[in-house]
Amino acid sequence: MTRVITGRFPAALAAFLLIAAAPALTFAQTTGAPSNRASTAPSSPGSGEATARGSSGAAAAHAFYVRAGFFFDGSEPMRFRDEDCSSTSPAALYGCGDGVDGAPLSSLGDFGTTGGIDLGLGYVLAPALRVEVIVQHHPRIPFKGRANFLQTTARQDVSAELSTLTGMLAAYVDLPALGLPRLGPFTPFAGAGAGLSRIRIDDTRMDFPRTRTIVPGGRRTGFAWMATVGLAMPLGERVMLDVAWRHTDYGTIATGKATGRIEWRDGSRPPFPLPLARTKAELRRDGWVVSLRYAF
Repeated sequence: MTRVITGRFPAALAAFLLIAAAPALTFAQTTGAPSNRASTAPSSPGSGEATARGSSGAAAAHAFYVRAGFFFDGSEPMRFRDEDCSSTSPAALYGCGDGVDGAPLSSLGDFGTTGGIDLGLGYVLAPALRVEVIVQHHPRIPFKGRANFLQTTARQDVSAELSTLTGMLAAYVDLPALGLPRLGPFTPFAGAGAGLSRIRIDDTRMDFPRTRTIVPGGRRTGFAWMATVGLAMPLGERVMLDVAWRHTDYGTIATGKATGRIEWRDGSRPPFPLPLARTKAELRRDGWVVSLRYAF
């Protein structure tokens, strides 16, 4: 399901832009048509300029803003692999070589489609440019996958949960201020940002026919970046509604360099301690962000 959702994001955004453009096209056709009666009211000087500036004037009057909303995103399938497949002390979890499926020894799966909180504090530098400090939080992202060890051809289910806390500095360009047309009541914008993401993964559980391996969890803070395109619509003098598609690269997930254990499912033996080296995977997600901006 995740692959379908993330694969359709660009197409869905294009459809959304076309739908949003309909009011603008209708408005253009109406105003471009010849009138059957002459207007008796003189047009005010500069009225066209004021209309074109629109929300830019409001932005200039209220340079600071806060933004709050939620996001809903998903990831493509990815693999957990050893950070060093040749490590012996502590031991690599997977080791080097190929598994039963012909792929490198690893666990293949995805993190599903989940939601989170998105907060921002921004400043309008110019009619076309604003900058923003962003904080994103994924409270829970479940991983479901399968390992491909050679010792068995039975199912090798793998599961874990992680959370992320990400801070970025982003810049947005409001495209109509650069001369591009508005889409009816909507203002298209594009943006990008970079910062740091702290990823925490809990213990990973690997279920085999007779045993269960517990891989210790870990934390890692590293570089993260995002790119986004969207539409903004005014809801009042100070309030804007933003709907955007966003790609985020959160960086590397890493399990702990610590002691895990092997458990026998029937309880016939006590758990066996297993010192393990780190495994890693890359966390990249695509999704929608819906938020409100309040200027002050």
